[in-house]
Amino acid sequence: MEIIATLSLWLIPILIGFILLYGTMKRVSTYESFVEGGKEGISIAFSIIPFLVGMLVAISIFRASGALEFFVGFMRSALEVVGIPAEIVPLAVIRPISGTAALGMTTDIIATYGPDSFLGRLASIMQGSTDTTLYILTVYFGAVGIKRMGDALKVGLLADLIGIIASIIVAGLVFGTN
Repeated sequence: MEIIATLSLWLIPILIGFILLYGTMKRVSTYESFVEGGKEGISIAFSIIPFLVGMLVAISIFRASGALEFFVGFMRSALEVVGIPAEIVPLAVIRPISGTAALGMTTDIIATYGPDSFLGRLASIMQGSTDTTLYILTVYFGAVGIKRMGDALKVGLLADLIGIIASIIVAGLVFGTN
């Protein structure tokens, strides 16, 4: 185990050193390339700010309006029939939209029910089994100017749905329901 810990500490510096040495051997001006990449990164960061602001405002309105709570209340009885805890639905809805909001919800679930509770474990599995599809599409597709993202949206949301269903099944099989 100690070898793995040492290797993990040195892996990134060794990789960076290798890239710099390889670039120097190929007569690439590595410092100038690094600076150019930094400039490009900063310009991309500035170009995605409007997309980020729009996404964050939409999430805030969705949560503050009570629409999320209404949605959960509306589905509560149907969820209980299938054995899905209604407390997990806000996380399942928000996760494809915002990673930060989903992390906050996961933290709240764990603080309320405990890390070893079924809900705490389910929230943790769901957090790791899904992605922030709408955020990714908004920020990255917006940054490079892609306007038509219909197929990517469908596939991304389908992958999130499968991740949510799989996390519920896995948590139920491995930890049982409370």
